[in-house]
Amino acid sequence: MTVGFIGLGNMGNPMCNRLLDAGHQVVVHDIDADAVKPMADRQARVMGSPKEIADAAEVVFASLPSNASHKEVTLGNDGIHAGSKAKVFVNLCTVGGAQIQDVADELAKSNIITIDSPISGGPPGATVGTLSVIVSGPTAAFEQVKPLLEQLGTITYAGEKVGMAQSLKLANNILSATALAATSEALVMGVKAGLDPEVMLQAINLGSGRNSATMDKIPSDVLTHNFAFGAAMDIMLKDIDMAVAEGEGLGVPMRICQSTRQFFRLVRAQLGGETDITRVAEWVAEAAETKIPKTR
Repeated sequence: MTVGFIGLGNMGNPMCNRLLDAGHQVVVHDIDADAVKPMADRQARVMGSPKEIADAAEVVFASLPSNASHKEVTLGNDGIHAGSKAKVFVNLCTVGGAQIQDVADELAKSNIITIDSPISGGPPGATVGTLSVIVSGPTAAFEQVKPLLEQLGTITYAGEKVGMAQSLKLANNILSATALAATSEALVMGVKAGLDPEVMLQAINLGSGRNSATMDKIPSDVLTHNFAFGAAMDIMLKDIDMAVAEGEGLGVPMRICQSTRQFFRLVRAQLGGETDITRVAEWVAEAAETKIPKTR
């Protein structure tokens, strides 16, 4: 079976590599010629548009950076909906429940079933196949693409209704963002009090404060001074905005999450939208007139 893959950025590139490693025939598309070259070097066929992908592949994956690009790729003039062969669209993007339902409804008119499958775990997880793969959509179509999704990580099936996976992914992402913000402040507090950050991580990761930032982002990208986790501030804020909107739309008080949004908006205003999210720890340290030592 030929698999289509659209969007070869920080997440799409390693996920596409995983499918190639598993021996699948893959056709690819990205508006950035530099992004498709590594896939072409691995014998993936390069197509000129999403429609051409959907003319060549029965199953089409998409990993895209914005809601606008997602809508254009799926429903634009040369979008997936216009393809002649595609039967299943696998959405790997975080676009919110309303948009994925709209897209699913439109693609259904072209007899294309949507499997909503937003992923979590960042570029490192995409590279080694340890992503959290959250899925919702019709069971039969899910079973068809499950072997492909298993190449990307561990699957959690949220239910048959398209959009349920979006809600779960947004809950995950707002927790992840809040953990990074709070961990950055706590880490800087300890460093300024004279604590060794490695000692802090050891104690926290053995205790109740353990979270995705203390387990992954801080040791891999802050204490190394790499600041290259691979997720941009704009992408983080997009997900935060959608999570707050979803909660408020359901009548949930989102006070802590609103504070997280204000935190990241302030950091973005000062550092820029392309800044890696792990730079927030450095930003907090500078505001506290101290530095986080490089220990790794």
